[in-house]
Amino acid sequence: MDDHNLEGARQVMISEMMKRKPNGPLIKKEMDVTFALRRKEVVIDKPAISQIIRRWPALFTESQVCYEFNRVVGKNLRENFFDALDHLSPSLMDLFRKKKGLTGQLLAELLHQTKTTEPTDIRCLCLRGLAVILGDDPSAFFKTSSDATDKDSYSQTSVGILCIGQESSQLNPSRVGIILEGTVVMDELANLPQAFYVLFGLIYALHLDYPKCMKNTFHFVQQVMFNLGKSELAPKIQTLKNQLSE
Repeated sequence: MDDHNLEGARQVMISEMMKRKPNGPLIKKEMDVTFALRRKEVVIDKPAISQIIRRWPALFTESQVCYEFNRVVGKNLRENFFDALDHLSPSLMDLFRKKKGLTGQLLAELLHQTKTTEPTDIRCLCLRGLAVILGDDPSAFFKTSSDATDKDSYSQTSVGILCIGQESSQLNPSRVGIILEGTVVMDELANLPQAFYVLFGLIYALHLDYPKCMKNTFHFVQQVMFNLGKSELAPKIQTLKNQLSE
């Protein structure tokens, strides 16, 4: 398909996204067709996030993030993420309980905040605890705000998750957003685990670097949970992988 037709397909997608109830299959068809054009833009031109939102608004919906991840790496984002996380959860929680020192204290606080054994709560605990146990700085990544339009709390955040609402400080707030380049690009995600896998998919879709403050956590998700990229693990990640398989 030539550039003129690809541009036409992109315009069809944009027009559809402006509707109150966009046609999902039509959007997927146009996004499939324009994949090579979009990858060239994202990987070679590296436009600002604000420009990508204007040109490819469908890319900032959960369904299209999942499709795009599958187009890029050939894996099911949601299914693989939750299967791996749920498989590791019992071992992770055992490890959290055994940790001593400052790390142990931080993990004990997270365990104390986990009110139920409901799957979403356990997933929240494991994702938040993973960053602690790997020595990352989750405070620079998980931001809280009672109002998503109040940019003061996240304007300096290049990649992060925003917990929104009056209970935003809870382990699992009821409304969660995704921050890229100091802007909330999605803000209607139902819980933290959902936001995490959508953000992981967006990083692949937009060819972004992992946030420095959480690089161990993201490499763990990539290399251990998704089995993607090079097989050699950083020492901290290798140690944790060994402990989880004991």
